[in-house]
Amino acid sequence: MLLNQKHIRSFLPKRPRVSHKGTFGRVLIIAGSAQMAGAAVLCARSALQTGAGLVCLALPASRQCVAAAAVPESLTLDLPEKNGVISLGATRVLQAFIKQFKPSVILMGPGLSNAPFIIPFLKKNTLPAVLDADALNALARQKHWEKIIANRFVLICTPHPGELERLTGESPSSSQTVRMKQARELSLRSSGVTVLKGFRSVITDGKTVYINPTGGPALAKAGSGDVLGGMIAGLWAQLGTAQGFNKVSALKAAAAGVYLHGLCGDLAAKVLTDRAVLAGDVAEQLPNAWKRVLRSR
Repeated sequence: MLLNQKHIRSFLPKRPRVSHKGTFGRVLIIAGSAQMAGAAVLCARSALQTGAGLVCLALPASRQCVAAAAVPESLTLDLPEKNGVISLGATRVLQAFIKQFKPSVILMGPGLSNAPFIIPFLKKNTLPAVLDADALNALARQKHWEKIIANRFVLICTPHPGELERLTGESPSSSQTVRMKQARELSLRSSGVTVLKGFRSVITDGKTVYINPTGGPALAKAGSGDVLGGMIAGLWAQLGTAQGFNKVSALKAAAAGVYLHGLCGDLAAKVLTDRAVLAGDVAEQLPNAWKRVLRSR
């Protein structure tokens, strides 16, 4: 099914006049390393601009000040690190913080590199989670990775074709029929929602399949996926808080996030051209994308 603006408006969380930041959910973003602190910043900005009530960015301690200055609207949590990546001791720190912060959704993976805490943390996690990038790569190195996550928490996976190949062993394909099949199979194997990124991204819960019509070569830049991850997590925090954290709200959040992300890329390209758009420019178009979707009929 090809997504359109009518779908997206029906998926979007409501914004009641009588509300507070808790009404719109809390996102905990676990991301970044010494070389990729920007990934964490991009995630946090886009989660906030999609309307999440509160965002906390957990990243290596050496990069906490950078993140706090770049996204002053976000909380930050410094995590222990070794050689520039988050270390194994982060699992204990995160568990203690989660009890206090009570996040609605976790976004984990962007810029983490080969951090050793990823699998131990996932084995203990019970919260709804969006897994991307290095979280998926860490899972792919486990022989029976689905046993770590399947049916343990509500899940959205957002692989690009290379990450999907590492998870499933199936080669990337330009055939949309094959891509839909691969995305469905990953959803069934992980018991979650899959976003298979690329031109005409595929979004599925294993049964319903959406094809995204927005976006183009302007999104083919480093950091674009980090913006998408933040958008999906921010939307899911709101939808799940209002409607419950389940595969229904996960599918809506994923579809709306992918559509808006592509639309932001299209709007940025009109101003900057496909070549000159940066990931940060995509996030900056969110206000314009919101206006276009909400005003259309």
